Amino acid sequence: MAFLKDQIERCGCDTLVVDLGIVGPPVFEPDLSRRTVAAAAGERIDALAAAGDRGRAVAAMTRGAEEVVPELHASGRVQAVIGIGGSAGTTMSTAAMRALPMGVPKLMISTIAGGDVSSLVGLKDIVMIPSIVDVSGLNRISRHVFAQAAAAIAAMAQADEITAGDRPLVAASMFGNTTQCVEAARQRLEAAGFEVLVFHATGTGGRTMEDLVASGFIAGVLDVTTTELADELAGGVMSAGPHRLGAAARAGIPAVVAPGCLDMVNFWTPDSIPETYRGRCFYRHNPNVTLMRTTPAENLELGRRLAERVNSSSGPVAVYLPLKGISVVSAPGQPFAWPAADESLFRAIREALRPDIPLFEMDLGINDPAFAEAVADGLLQFLGCARGPARG
Repeated sequence: MAFLKDQIERCGCDTLVVDLGIVGPPVFEPDLSRRTVAAAAGERIDALAAAGDRGRAVAAMTRGAEEVVPELHASGRVQAVIGIGGSAGTTMSTAAMRALPMGVPKLMISTIAGGDVSSLVGLKDIVMIPSIVDVSGLNRISRHVFAQAAAAIAAMAQADEITAGDRPLVAASMFGNTTQCVEAARQRLEAAGFEVLVFHATGTGGRTMEDLVASGFIAGVLDVTTTELADELAGGVMSAGPHRLGAAARAGIPAVVAPGCLDMVNFWTPDSIPETYRGRCFYRHNPNVTLMRTTPAENLELGRRLAERVNSSSGPVAVYLPLKGISVVSAPGQPFAWPAADESLFRAIREALRPDIPLFEMDLGINDPAFAEAVADGLLQFLGCARGPARG
């Protein structure tokens, strides 16, 4: 740790060391003591050490780190965070990093960085660097890794930050099957002075978009690819979980919603499809992704769920229905064309949607230019005035 601190300072940055240790005295005096970290979690460090319960101690120091590190950033004392450790050190450090806003540089040197670290990274922009050798003293390998990591975090800290003076941000959800719609809408929104962040609706993309919306960065949401709801319902591989469509609703952020790609559930190669779905209608999207057509019964439930989540909105929101196809492959003449299934979806939305929420039914496919223009203009109207359009 002393070596890493020295290397960072050689790169021209100041350092602030937070001690997450539990037993044994620190080799050098940290800037924020382990006693302070434990106290932030409502614990006494002496009691944690004396109890001899590693799991309890790590959990307590994790909670403390989640409190003190964001406070240090909010007070302007730190602009970037770097951690080093094995599984316990990684758990504590990345928990603190996940508590920081997007855009704050975050780097973790870890003995477990080469494995599945999705639970440690979560939805945040954390860079994981494998330590190669164990974090136990210094040697020719660890010195090289630590020195490079120090240079990396110093450069990240000195990079330009996201500024509040940029154009207002709009978040948009997209799939390959709704690309034409989102790209056309994006151009219209950008011409009106907004910057559009597009998220691929692959589960992780939806959760990331929801997290960013909840963080307060986003002025409006163009959520025209809600396909992750279908994966949540049917056990597909791209579910975004039960909180999808929730962030904008809770925050009162203007949103336009469409049931894009609710005609499909995503699986990997055909051998990944559950036996219970054998005999269903499938489409090979690419060598690694297989799509399953949703049924009328599934679409009834999907329409109900979409409406239920939209109904919780405290801000301006509208729903647009593309009656001539909710994806490329469900347009007339395409492999997933199934009018009865689509009508089940539309009927459920009509019946379950709050009466005061604008609902626009358009005799268009989702990728028709006129539909893209309509959803973009609907969101622009919300962003430019207090009231949205009347129900159509």
